[in-house]
Amino acid sequence: MNESSWGPPPAAGLVGRTERTHPVPAGPVRETRQAKQTPPMSIVPDPAGGEPEQRQDRSGRRPRKRAGRNLRAAVGVGLGLGAVVLAALFVYKPVFLGVIAVAVVVGMHELATRLAERKNIRVPLPPLAVGGAAMVLAGYLGGAEGAWVAVALTALAVLLWRMVRPPENYLRDVTAGVFVAFYVPFLATFVALMLAADDGSWRVFTFLLLTVVSDTGAYAVGWRLGRRKLAPRISPGKTREGLAGAVVFAMAAGAPCMHFLIDGGTWWQGLVLGLGVALSATLGDLGESMIKRDLGIKDMGRLLPGHGGIMDRLDSLLPTAPVVWLLFLAFVGAS
Repeated sequence: MNESSWGPPPAAGLVGRTERTHPVPAGPVRETRQAKQTPPMSIVPDPAGGEPEQRQDRSGRRPRKRAGRNLRAAVGVGLGLGAVVLAALFVYKPVFLGVIAVAVVVGMHELATRLAERKNIRVPLPPLAVGGAAMVLAGYLGGAEGAWVAVALTALAVLLWRMVRPPENYLRDVTAGVFVAFYVPFLATFVALMLAADDGSWRVFTFLLLTVVSDTGAYAVGWRLGRRKLAPRISPGKTREGLAGAVVFAMAAGAPCMHFLIDGGTWWQGLVLGLGVALSATLGDLGESMIKRDLGIKDMGRLLPGHGGIMDRLDSLLPTAPVVWLLFLAFVGAS
């Protein structure tokens, strides 16, 4: 055993003097010291349904599983949002349209703020806010044709609005603005298209329920059984087992929803609907994870305790809306 394990080497002025020797500890003692220096590991499951990660537990107590977020706040906020959405959905459809418009505007504001902070991209937000609300209203009143007209006018407004500033980075800013217009309000317009049907409230309810069930299945199965990574370079927390859980949960919920809640729907159509929801919701999560990795952030905002921002709740809903609308259109028609 070298001397550095017991203390500093003797000073230069003491070289040549008789040094007091210390007894060398036995092997087991050395192992005990090594064991004390290595704190026990705790297993921390990833909240996105992925493989648990290992962290040091310096207290030496028995490791506990944690979800990574404030679950009490997340559950409370989620229940509150669900109550507001359901009340607006089944009481008066125009109120629910207002909820969609508000969510769209807030989501675009979060995304534009992050683009400005992290990439110095100045998205023309005023025309996007007006155009986004107009897309939702046009989709409800004028159908798909009205939504496309609103999209085109919003893109034109973005191009014109940016012209009042210097030409440097013009192309970059307007490209980001058009991307935001398509990513948030245009995809949300498909919810308004579903709402316009005679049984629109139940269609939207089915869409929301299956997306939540898919996310829950991915979380629960991925937490307990997740081992194999789904897309480690994009979202290390996502696992193939979590995706399988999302598919099983969504299909199991889709069959009774389509059979009992949708006019003219059958149980096998619900299985297909659940499969489509699980796949599109997962792709939506991965898509936003890619954006957040590029921006170097964890959450898009801080508006919702335990959840992040509005965009962190819309990530799976937005790309799922057109898929569900198309399947409803193919199975039971537009009205």
